[in-house]
Amino acid sequence: MVPQHSVGSPRLDMLRFLERVQVQDLQRTRDWIATEEQLLAAQGERRPAPPPEWLIEHGIRTGRPAVRVHVGGCWDTRTRCKPASADAARRALAEGIPACLHCRPDTALGVLE
Repeated sequence: MVPQHSVGSPRLDMLRFLERVQVQDLQRTRDWIATEEQLLAAQGERRPAPPPEWLIEHGIRTGRPAVRVHVGGCWDTRTRCKPASADAARRALAEGIPACLHCRPDTALGVLE
């Protein structure tokens, strides 16, 4: 008996070849998906720490004095911000450090300028 794959037209042989290539491509895509899912799951286990509740922005001069107080999630913060407790933020506001005009930490802390 003649094997089935040798019986047929050249066109049928090409279609069977195409099918094998597509099956291999599908498996490669499924492997990529599985790898990406594993990476995402590993990242989920290492969730970033939540932002601090309050930030104090420091200037660029020598000694880097405080220049503004922010709520922790403020969009207008710079790289020169450091985390602060609520008490430290209140003290900074009481000492005359301005509150950010966008996030209004003075309002959130119950401190009026």
